Amino acid sequence: MQTLLLTPEREVKVQVAMEMDNGEIATHIGYRIQHNKSRGPMKGGLRYHPEVDQDEVLSLATLMTWKTAIVDIPYGGAKGGIQIDARKLSMPELERLTRKFIDEIHDMIGPDKDIPAPDMGTNAQVMAWIMNQYQKYHGFNPACVTGKPVELHGADGREEATGRGVGLLTIALLDKMHERIEGSKIAIQGFGNVGRFAAQFLHERGAKIISTSDAYGGLMNEDGIDIPALSKHVEKTGKVVEFSGADAIANIELLTCNCDVLIPAAIGGVLTPEIATDIRAKYIVEAANNPTHPEADHLLNSRGIVILPDVLANAGGVTVSYFEWVQNRQHFRWELERVRQELDNKMTKAFDQIWNLATEKKVNLRLAAYLLGIGRVGRATAMGGF
Repeated sequence: MQTLLLTPEREVKVQVAMEMDNGEIATHIGYRIQHNKSRGPMKGGLRYHPEVDQDEVLSLATLMTWKTAIVDIPYGGAKGGIQIDARKLSMPELERLTRKFIDEIHDMIGPDKDIPAPDMGTNAQVMAWIMNQYQKYHGFNPACVTGKPVELHGADGREEATGRGVGLLTIALLDKMHERIEGSKIAIQGFGNVGRFAAQFLHERGAKIISTSDAYGGLMNEDGIDIPALSKHVEKTGKVVEFSGADAIANIELLTCNCDVLIPAAIGGVLTPEIATDIRAKYIVEAANNPTHPEADHLLNSRGIVILPDVLANAGGVTVSYFEWVQNRQHFRWELERVRQELDNKMTKAFDQIWNLATEKKVNLRLAAYLLGIGRVGRATAMGGF
């Protein structure tokens, strides 16, 4: 059973050749790894990033298998990526890259096989191109991909979903620890899609977002940053730095600042063993994928810092992707209020199950989450037969 659950069902590596705007031919390496389908069609994001490689994609595909099982939606896990810096591409180049990639993998994805979604370096526009290119081979079927624009059969609330889930579970965790969200000091590393919506959600409920950051630098204001004003600043300038309502700090200072909750919402591997000894937060909510090094995880647990693991904390995105898929299959659109209500119910139920399991087994929340997720996948694999 261990071998079955560790070994991916399919690993695909393709060459994506495309013409650049200047007429040169560029070649990039693309991956799609399908880990497990015992509980349903496989589901996972597509990322465009310079550090994408086969090991990273496999790791994230495996996490998707456990994540979908933890929130109990009928999917398995997959992941894809292209090794490229999407910020250096023009929009026409990005479109050609995406369409060429789908040309290579269209026969292995689809609404009953494997459903891509946005990830780092991709967005709703990229998903629209994927849907359009897929339909050239297979006909109209918007359920082939999620995270699409609302105008192309996307779901209301999909863009905010991961950040909303992070905010929701941050409040649930504090509640379990008999603390209130009002006035709590929160540091959020990353002000992209996830960090921004988490910050907005928590700010509206009375939390003080004392620090946030992006790739260009960080901000600190002990009295709390004005999140709506910062959002307008980022929309205008594209970065958090030079915001007048907070002091500039180095990114690493955010991770070790004096706060109640630390939310890493950027890239993986930021909480290293070296940083773990200096972290002063009481709680960590992992909005990013794999933000905590295994040794750092052990150190933080030994210090009594409660960690809400990524496989639950950032599952809001895949949950609303599931709602989008359901709506596409039904050819019926839900209202935003229903999407939010269903998301809140799913996330809260999964959190309560993990909390109760951790209490019963006397283990930390990460181990409880894996016990729940891997247990469900293992039982489904055994009952489905071979």
